[in-house]
Amino acid sequence: MGNSAILIIVGVVSLVIGIFVGYILRKNKAEKIIGSAETQAKNLILDAENRSEQIRKEALADARKEAHDIRIEAEKEIRERKGEVKQQENRVIQKEASIDKKLESIEKKEETINRKLQSLGDKEKLIDANLQKQIAELERISGCTAEEAKQMLLADIEREVRHEASVMIKDIEAKAKENADREAKEIITGAIQRCAADHVAENTVSVVAIPSDEMKGRIIGREGRNIRAIEQATGIELIIDDTPEAVILSGFDPVRREIARIALEKLVTDGRIHPARIEEMVEKATKEVNTSIKEAGEEATFEADIHNLHPELVKMLGRLRYRTSYGQNVLKHSLEVSHLAGLMAGELGMDVKLAKRAGLLHDIGKAMDHEIQGTHVDIGIDILRKYKEKEDVIDAMAAHHGDYEAKSPEAVLVAAADALSAARPGARRETLDTYIKRLQKLEEIANTTPGVDSSYAIQAGREIRIIAKPDEVNDDAMALLAREISKKIESELEYPGQIKVNVIRETRAIDYAK
Repeated sequence: MGNSAILIIVGVVSLVIGIFVGYILRKNKAEKIIGSAETQAKNLILDAENRSEQIRKEALADARKEAHDIRIEAEKEIRERKGEVKQQENRVIQKEASIDKKLESIEKKEETINRKLQSLGDKEKLIDANLQKQIAELERISGCTAEEAKQMLLADIEREVRHEASVMIKDIEAKAKENADREAKEIITGAIQRCAADHVAENTVSVVAIPSDEMKGRIIGREGRNIRAIEQATGIELIIDDTPEAVILSGFDPVRREIARIALEKLVTDGRIHPARIEEMVEKATKEVNTSIKEAGEEATFEADIHNLHPELVKMLGRLRYRTSYGQNVLKHSLEVSHLAGLMAGELGMDVKLAKRAGLLHDIGKAMDHEIQGTHVDIGIDILRKYKEKEDVIDAMAAHHGDYEAKSPEAVLVAAADALSAARPGARRETLDTYIKRLQKLEEIANTTPGVDSSYAIQAGREIRIIAKPDEVNDDAMALLAREISKKIESELEYPGQIKVNVIRETRAIDYAK
């Protein structure tokens, strides 16, 4: 037991001694290593300091060399700039010298001009004095003042200018008419030839054929009740006279007359004629006419190649089928105007679609002029604006009678086409009163013009011959008088085609031998 403890104690002491000795040894070794590292670090620091000093010296040498090169280059550039500045200074000095010489020359010329102006002023004063003396002498010799002589001279000049103006007007009008007439005739003739439309003047009566005269009694009815029922339902007068196998329908409304004709034909075919049957047939005939109106409008738009029209406008076009103007069917007239305007627009390089559309719609107001107050032009403007037509179409339509100013060349073509269609022989008929009033108005316009002695409308109103007063109108003023009267006729009178204004001046000398 005792030996074991001693051994343990000895082992522990040995272990402690070993650990201590190892520690001492490791410490010495570490101190040696640290000393060596410090020595190496000092050597590295010393080498770095030596190397940095060498680098610094080399960099300083390079910088000094570069600075020396820069300084040499800058001095060279400064010398060159100084040379250029010196040259510019020399040029400026030379220019200043040249300018000074020019200024000196200008001053000398100015002095010369002033002397000449002074001399001219003196001469002008002398001339004015001599002129005044001469004017005074001329006034004394002629017996009139300078102002009076001036007025006489102006009057002579005015007479000469008027004469030359009259001659120029004649020449210009002759040349313009010659060229314009030739070209217009070619265009219009071509358009008319390509648009050969046949029209028959409409009447205010329709004739319904009946199988026998016995049917007349059935149409009249007991105590005339059937004929009264027909007239009341249609607003058309029935004329039953001695004409064999025919009944005449008379009325100014073509739509009502057509309804009455269809209804009466149905009644005659059916054979049952009494007031209730009459009302039924009139109602059916009204539906048929309304259908035919729509079809007529669609057919007209197809024939004129006009699309995208409002349906209501198409119906109104169809109503024109039963509307007449001076005996001319308005729908056929509108189609003819559309074709003529389109053909002329094509010849002149204008908008063909616009001309045709405005030509087709130019009389659309006549479809409603029995129901709405106002002229057919104003009614047409309101209708087209209501259904959103373009303004250029409305303007062209509005100007076809000259009530509104034409705002486009196509508007002028529509007016010309309207006049062509209306003036064509056989297209229209006028009442005697309208014809006489137009002739009277034509002579009245001429007779109220100063310088006119008398006037006579001839050739059915196509020409007016005017006798001028020879003491008031000379030969030169005749052209001006004819032009003035033609302008008054254009502004105050409505007429188809053109009117020839023929001014005649005649001087007679009468004496008697005794």
